[in-house]
Amino acid sequence: MTRFTDEQMRAGLSTTREYTVVLLEEGPQYGKEGADAIVWEHGRRNFELRADGLLNIVCPIRDDSPLCGVGIFPGTADDVRRLMDDDPGVRAGVFTYRIHPARSFPGDALGM
Repeated sequence: MTRFTDEQMRAGLSTTREYTVVLLEEGPQYGKEGADAIVWEHGRRNFELRADGLLNIVCPIRDDSPLCGVGIFPGTADDVRRLMDDDPGVRAGVFTYRIHPARSFPGDALGM
């Protein structure tokens, strides 16, 4: 494993920037009639947000928990709250969400 000195750690940490992590969870309308069409439009909006540079990483959760997805946004918590409040799934009660301010390294990405 590659070892880092304290100086390398400090230099690396100085390059982090602010992100916002969203945990998307089942809402009261999740699984109800018509929810599938709303989830489809939620997905379409995620594609649009990614294309516009407003959403860096989208991870749908594929287990039986009430957690439906994780998103990482480049904006502040207030900016992301406005985006999420306008999400079709959130507006319809299919999803709820929690926001967590975070920091990470620009350029980090999921591997292929």
